[in-house]
Amino acid sequence: MNEEIADGGVHPSAHLPTDTNHVIPAAAPLIVDGWFHERGALWPGQAMTLQVDRVLHHSRSAYQDVLVFESRAHGRVLVLDGAIQLTERDEFAYQEMLAHLPMFAHSQPRRVLVVGGGDGGVLREVLRHDGHGAELEQVVLCELDAQVMDVSRRLLPSVSAGALDGTHPKVRLEVRDGAEFMRQAVESFDVIITDASDPVGPAQVLFELPFYQAVHASLRDGGLVCVQGECLWLHLEWITVTMQALRRVFDMVEYACASVPTYPSGQIGFIICGKGDCWRQRRTASVPAREPPKAMRQQLRYYNSRVHQAAFVLPEFAHRAVYPVEEER
Repeated sequence: MNEEIADGGVHPSAHLPTDTNHVIPAAAPLIVDGWFHERGALWPGQAMTLQVDRVLHHSRSAYQDVLVFESRAHGRVLVLDGAIQLTERDEFAYQEMLAHLPMFAHSQPRRVLVVGGGDGGVLREVLRHDGHGAELEQVVLCELDAQVMDVSRRLLPSVSAGALDGTHPKVRLEVRDGAEFMRQAVESFDVIITDASDPVGPAQVLFELPFYQAVHASLRDGGLVCVQGECLWLHLEWITVTMQALRRVFDMVEYACASVPTYPSGQIGFIICGKGDCWRQRRTASVPAREPPKAMRQQLRYYNSRVHQAAFVLPEFAHRAVYPVEEER
């Protein structure tokens, strides 16, 4: 299958729906009567539907089904194994929050690792910090699927804004398994960002305890980790169990969230973890250590310091589940 039109501790799956075997789009068509339908075992009983103007790319990589189409209302859309990864209309909300929550909570991030994120959006946002309140030494992007990077470069150039072209002097691109990279890592980082798709299929290993333990080992004292944290409305049990497991590894664990209309239920979360005595004492990353300077603020479309702080304020049902009584704040 390969078509392209170029004109223009706790195993997370134990707390997810049991029917998580991938239904690959080749066996279950995703576009019917001109509409893309996002159906999945991780959001049972509901679907996201977008009107399709034209398919730009559809292929099977070594790891997953890769689809890019032009939508009627949301610009170009990247879909992996039937799940929307981004749309041009709202991708900035996710990319900015996943990157800037840990980057601005850290007083001086110099070395940054992004695991996943083959579309380049989080890398784009991390690079904004260089010279804008932070002096980056190196940013490493570790992506499993080279085809995702290639398709994103060609068909979604606004997302990476050139960050994937291999010419930035402070960027190192690693095409390899993120879990393997962490197991073998001899480097240390101030901020580690895991931009993974859902915890099934090729990304599942990035949500398991051995991976988090390896991340902790590679994190510098005072460092922060930010992990894609699923949806409060759909995956609260998974979020709660995962955070309990992470508290056995890290010194501070929190949950923040943002609104992204084309993600299931329109909400996505971020699990923030800190390492070191400073985070044991401070207990929260909700207050930015730095603020974006004016030149950077003009480039941002979702993140600001007020949104940063508000993202950690959860609705009561979620707060009770995510924070044990002894950690009430």
